[in-house]
Amino acid sequence: MDRDDPRTDDLWSTAQAMVAEGKGLLAADESTGTIAKRLASIGADNTEENRRDYREMLFRSEGFERTISGVILFDETLRQRAADGTPLVELLTNAGVIPGIKVDAGAQPLAGAPEETVTEGLDGLRARLTEYRELGARFAKWRAVLHVGDDRPTTYAIDVNAHALARYAALCQEAGLVPIVEPEVLMDGDHDIEACFDATEATLREVFYQLGHQGVALEGMVLKPNMVLSGKSASDRATPEEVAEMTLACFLQTVPAAVPGIAFLSGGQGDEESTLNLDAINRLAIDAGAPWELTFSYGRGLQAAPLRAWGGKRENVAAGQRAFLHRARMVAAARMGAYEPEMEEAS
Repeated sequence: MDRDDPRTDDLWSTAQAMVAEGKGLLAADESTGTIAKRLASIGADNTEENRRDYREMLFRSEGFERTISGVILFDETLRQRAADGTPLVELLTNAGVIPGIKVDAGAQPLAGAPEETVTEGLDGLRARLTEYRELGARFAKWRAVLHVGDDRPTTYAIDVNAHALARYAALCQEAGLVPIVEPEVLMDGDHDIEACFDATEATLREVFYQLGHQGVALEGMVLKPNMVLSGKSASDRATPEEVAEMTLACFLQTVPAAVPGIAFLSGGQGDEESTLNLDAINRLAIDAGAPWELTFSYGRGLQAAPLRAWGGKRENVAAGQRAFLHRARMVAAARMGAYEPEMEEAS
């Protein structure tokens, strides 16, 4: 990427706005198949209208821009209009929230590596990115998935996924979009936190090697990683303080200071767990003088409560919005290292 290109300043300013103090990202980029499962959990049909109504409910929540800097959208959502004909992208931009877009085509089996995957979607990506920018997107997201256990992730899986992430990121910056680089080490399994640390460290080292090799401007990107966690089925789960210590130690060793922000994914954690862990990480990071903004890019961690409150019923829209705003306030407080469990009842 040409450092004299004026787009470099645009990328920098957008990335800075995405990780602005006290704010984070809403991941509302569920594919049609994934959101079908969410809707089924509340007894709602997976129709285009229901998908639109649910996202519109979130985007019309009054004041959500105080805690949400940007929203990651699915292709369908980027093109949708609200019930009154207003483009959903316009609802976001009018509120001062930055629209983004998921651009990968999902994880597929990796040849020669049983039980590992590689994320696809590079074919035709340059043209799609140009169209997405014309439709209003200002950043993009690509998710790579790494599995822990039985000698996984292999060096092979880490390498191919890191290479694809870097190629995607370079194409994004060429198109004037800030890339969210998301290498997720899954918490599925019974592994201990040390195994997650080792897998995350190896993955991040290779990701930043590939980003540098392909000329990606680090100041014009956002990293979206997993926290360093025990496996979901581990018999002895790490405490928030242990998660904070291991996560910060791992990232201080691997993530360059030029990266403006790290937006952690909730990655299958429950609302309370993801909030407590984010809070503990930020409290420790403040004391340690960490060089990046440490924020959130939560899907389920922000959406599970409003989805239940809405229940697919028009008369419950206000209840769904209250639940969404509450979770956003709690997570934003954790993003500042200022969350207390008592706040759940007080707000």
